[in-house]
Amino acid sequence: MNWFNLVQTAIFLSALLLLVKPLGIYMALVYEGKPAGLNVWLAPVERWIYRLSFIKPDMSMSWKTYAAAVMLFNIIGIIVVYALQRLQAYLFLNPMSIPAVPPDLAFNTAVSFATNTNWQSYGGETTLSYLTQMLALTVQNFVSAATGMAILAALIRGFVQKQVETIGNFWVDLVRSTIYVLIPLALILSLILVSQGVVQTFKSSAKVALLQPTKDADGKIISEQTLALGPAASQVAIKQLGTNGGGFFNVNSAHPYENPTALSNFLETLAILLIPAALCYTFGFMVRDRRQGWAILAAMLIIFIPCLLSCIYFEQKGNPLFDRLGVDQNATALQPGGNMEGKEARFGVTSSAVWATATTAASNGSVNSMHDSYMPLGGLIPMWLMQLGEVIFGGVGSGLYGMIAFVIIAVFIAGLMIGRTPEYLGKKIESYEMKMASLMILIPPILVLVGTAVSVVLPQAKQAIFNPGTHGFSEILYAFSSTANNNGSAFAGLSTNNFFYNLTLGLVMFFARYWLVIPILAIAGSLSRKKVVPATQGTLPTHTPLFILFLVMVVLIVGALTFFPALALGPIVEHLMLGGG
Repeated sequence: MNWFNLVQTAIFLSALLLLVKPLGIYMALVYEGKPAGLNVWLAPVERWIYRLSFIKPDMSMSWKTYAAAVMLFNIIGIIVVYALQRLQAYLFLNPMSIPAVPPDLAFNTAVSFATNTNWQSYGGETTLSYLTQMLALTVQNFVSAATGMAILAALIRGFVQKQVETIGNFWVDLVRSTIYVLIPLALILSLILVSQGVVQTFKSSAKVALLQPTKDADGKIISEQTLALGPAASQVAIKQLGTNGGGFFNVNSAHPYENPTALSNFLETLAILLIPAALCYTFGFMVRDRRQGWAILAAMLIIFIPCLLSCIYFEQKGNPLFDRLGVDQNATALQPGGNMEGKEARFGVTSSAVWATATTAASNGSVNSMHDSYMPLGGLIPMWLMQLGEVIFGGVGSGLYGMIAFVIIAVFIAGLMIGRTPEYLGKKIESYEMKMASLMILIPPILVLVGTAVSVVLPQAKQAIFNPGTHGFSEILYAFSSTANNNGSAFAGLSTNNFFYNLTLGLVMFFARYWLVIPILAIAGSLSRKKVVPATQGTLPTHTPLFILFLVMVVLIVGALTFFPALALGPIVEHLMLGGG
């Protein structure tokens, strides 16, 4: 790793941290209903939405009612997205006359976008019409992200409120997240992306003459190329900001029409982590102890930065098999050096590795390079970040409430160690909260490991593996790690557009999202009913370096103990087989 890699990484992290506080304060004011600029100017729009939807904004909900509203809204979203895919051949804004999506793929895609996973077993430009891309997928990119933010807001109220039975109004939290946070940020980013060359048009695909005609496999002369177009910029902006990740085009953000320049690449990468990082400060602001938000953000960075630098190192180091052949893999003025397989020349190793680490630390899943082509340990980093439960930044809202579940577990363990009733932010952490937090920690690993085990046994699942051996196992493990943690990125080499994978991965995405939503809302309801316990000399401080380190170790130990055997069968043994040492 050279100095340029370090400078590039430092610039990215510095830009991210500079934006955390202002955006974090703004979002806290939005959720508290206090003046924050846009929520004053757009207040008539908010009230109009409530009247149109027959929403009573002053009516606060119990956690069960809140959970029911979340489930109802998301199930309706799944049905609408499924219907639009099945009917797109008969609807407008389909200039390429793309036929209806098959039932199993439509189910998988509908669940994928409603759960903020955005797993794609299809090529966007060849499978979906413009109407489906906009009305189905882009809308879900907004509201699935807003759902996660709303649930986080409800959890924060559980810590703030004292002896009440309610945790807020889901519809209010959903609307405010969308119109005051996601839409303004997406509008700004989409305009910048258009200026960089990201396409935004309703025109059909264009055919252009090749500068040099060529021949296909049958010897037929090919003299022109079809360039896919469409309203991409509006979807690309929210896919990054909402940690959605679904690509308008098949190769996602490696496509020059989604991510054409170094500036667009930097801004899109920054957008992936922007809201998840800022929500840490929002949390501290709303609980009236900003040190708590900084502590959680510090824990995330302590894990994220070494993973980021490791991924850059393993990719910059290159392929040991090339070294034996005498191939020069050093960075020079004429070549970027390192493992450039599956990476865009305009981005190089560092920008690709930064994106790969950011997109899997957050539950984003967009890619600007092919993770399947990374070196074994370089590919292990993104996989393991997902397996930690998407709590290192994670999805908007969902990442932070997942990390708070780990905080609850860490506080509970620490309390047992010192012989005191565990407390966090003045609320006692008792067996009920611990049970709910344990469910959140256990459900994703169970879905990953059971799904992987079944897939390496069933013949119809094994037939979809194009790369046999350890790498094929890694591809299956990555697929279930991605879907069970609502990420959406994939190793190539595994053909998932078949009935088995469309069904199983769709079910995994559904249960991984909503089985976690219910326990976290149950925690919010339980905490909201409790009184605040005054801090004493025996109260465990949860903002100190000692507790931050303790929290980091809890997250790492859970991830290591759960997935090390599986990783040893995949990327680790593949690294040793390559002679990586």
